[in-house]
Amino acid sequence: MSSRYTHAPAISFKQLSYLLAIADTLNFTRAAELCFVTQSTLSGGIAELERTLGVQLVERDRQYVALTPVGEETARRAQSILSAGNDLVARAELAADPTSGYFKLGVIPTIAPFLLGKILMLTRHTFPALRLSVRESQTRVLLDEVENGELDAALIALPFELGKLHALTLFDEQLHWVAHKSDPIFKGKKRPLPEIDGSKLLMLERGNCLRDHALAACNTQAGRDIEPGADLVEVSSLSTMVQLVNSRLGTALLPAMAIQGGILNGTEVKEVALDTPNPGRTIALVSRGSHPNLEFIKIQICPILRNSKPV
Repeated sequence: MSSRYTHAPAISFKQLSYLLAIADTLNFTRAAELCFVTQSTLSGGIAELERTLGVQLVERDRQYVALTPVGEETARRAQSILSAGNDLVARAELAADPTSGYFKLGVIPTIAPFLLGKILMLTRHTFPALRLSVRESQTRVLLDEVENGELDAALIALPFELGKLHALTLFDEQLHWVAHKSDPIFKGKKRPLPEIDGSKLLMLERGNCLRDHALAACNTQAGRDIEPGADLVEVSSLSTMVQLVNSRLGTALLPAMAIQGGILNGTEVKEVALDTPNPGRTIALVSRGSHPNLEFIKIQICPILRNSKPV
């Protein structure tokens, strides 16, 4: 019999999770809290892992905790191992019934307020035994969590660099240029996008993909670089941006789903008619190509998400 079966080191997922908690916190007390164990249990698990591997993974004394170089490399490999282990467990749990068990979904903030309610309603109606948990965050954070196995999939907007992740396209969506009804832009005929005044364009904070989509789409259609003004105000939500437009502080590009969801209700903000096609983005569900339930995601989850699109 091959030695790889008879002499495999006795390393547990639990020990690897302890090491990752240490890597994240560099503090044994906080790491133990994250793992819901006592500090002595966590310390013992790390010591046992070091004995098994025959190397020191963590430097520690009363005032200092750090990973050794081999500890850092082991932690990186541990993340991949735990992600694969989670996929293995998920495959086993859902082998009998793929509509049961847990499904962890991430959603970006420029989608969640307008689609999430319908997504949850349709999912609970279609798959009452499926335990769906949802996390809202920015695209880069969600994609890292999908890749690490912390999420099963993320609902995001493209284009965005995905690395090795797999994108399932759901639908295309237009971005609409809006301004206060008193803005001179509403005088006369429809406006061509190349006339957009970049100095008046309000922006979401850096890291929000809609900011990049808006600038990229406008630059492509305008044939020049559109840069926000020096007195730019960056905000974290579409609602705040609409209120700034309502205060006559600038213009904005909003997703169609936000307008259809009533974000302009009660304001004096109106859509600007363009004589060129509106810029847009593509809504997609992103998962790992190796996810054990990728076919279930494609065949069952994606139609629910498509049906959640505002009409």
